[in-house]
Amino acid sequence: MFILLRWILKTCATALCALPLVSTLVQAQIPVPPVKLAMIEGLSGPNANAGEAVYRNLAWAVERVNARGGVKLFSTAASNPMLVLERYDSKGQNEEALSALRSAIDNGARIILQGNSSANAAALIDAINKHNERDPSRKVLFLNYSAVDPTLTNEKCSFWHFRFDAHADMRMAALMDVIKEDKALKGVYLIGQDYSFGQSVLREARRQLSVQRPDVEIVGEELHPMARVKDFLPYVTKIKASGAQAVITGNWGNDLSLLIKAARDVGFDGKFYTFYGNALGAPAAIGEAGIGKVVAVADWLPNVQTAGSDAFYRSFRVRFPLAADDYVHMRMQLLVEALTQAIEAASKQGGAAAVDVTSIALQLERAQVSMAGQSGTMRAVDHQFQQPLVVGLMDRQGTPGVKFDVEGSGYGFRVIKTLAADAAELPTSCKMQRP
Repeated sequence: MFILLRWILKTCATALCALPLVSTLVQAQIPVPPVKLAMIEGLSGPNANAGEAVYRNLAWAVERVNARGGVKLFSTAASNPMLVLERYDSKGQNEEALSALRSAIDNGARIILQGNSSANAAALIDAINKHNERDPSRKVLFLNYSAVDPTLTNEKCSFWHFRFDAHADMRMAALMDVIKEDKALKGVYLIGQDYSFGQSVLREARRQLSVQRPDVEIVGEELHPMARVKDFLPYVTKIKASGAQAVITGNWGNDLSLLIKAARDVGFDGKFYTFYGNALGAPAAIGEAGIGKVVAVADWLPNVQTAGSDAFYRSFRVRFPLAADDYVHMRMQLLVEALTQAIEAASKQGGAAAVDVTSIALQLERAQVSMAGQSGTMRAVDHQFQQPLVVGLMDRQGTPGVKFDVEGSGYGFRVIKTLAADAAELPTSCKMQRP
């Protein structure tokens, strides 16, 4: 028997593979192999800071699950599998992401995590669809925490893909709720990164402005190469010359912080309506000039007024005390909780032999998770997570509503708009092919 069990553990690299045999393993008091989570992300290059921020958040979420005993599949706690988070560097490139996917699968991972590039996400969805059809014994799930191109849960929706972030159109709608109240605004400049996500942000900004604020003129529009611009001075010079009173951008990482820093240097006095202006160096880059000017939309901000929020944020800062590490993603915590819940529910419902990737996906479609006052549910029709959204305005730490600053900068974001999940929800055109 023990020879057979050694062969099982050697050939089944993950808990998902070993699950059909878990009753035997439990009876023999042999530990179940861990559940491997493969994070495929840009961990080198100009946007490496964003990739490392993701890793910290996912690692913290995994640590909490393991600290309470792992994934509770069975009555015998001693044999509960642990979660293991593995890192794969995509360098932000599609081919590297696909190579990482192949390596992750060969190394036994059946849960793929990615998000910091919608282009990478689209490539992974296509590859995973083909892989799962061609190699059903090694099916994988793709859990997306940040790739927000709306097409990924619309025309490119997949049964194997779940998005835990609000997509770009949902985020834009939240920003428009603030823009439509700014009656002094007469002209805006649209700028973004030249790839699928950046293009979708500008497209949706045009559409929503025409509906919500037809009186506002788009005085300029520009796409720039992603992660290759070192000096944004020529861009912000044009922005200032256009007479724009505000900029709308989906830029993230260095493309955002360098843009805002250049705008400060040329004396641009307008507002920035951003998707990601609340961290990764942006607040420190713009400094005092950003007070009352930089607006950011997010699923959660440290200064939200919900039960348990302060304690949640403080515990993250205890775990990662360096100021440069101060970027908390609530949705990534909810993602790991939802996955754990789905594995446990699949085991409880179908028994050990029925727990496979497909069963876990069916349970993820029903996921309802809560943490520190933030709750969300997965919409089964397109696998788009539905959760509240907040909009924050940059201000000095210590002013009313700004208890916490960002990255030790002395500046934080006061919540000025909260949208309930049903208010943030948008329809979908997904026509999902189900197994």
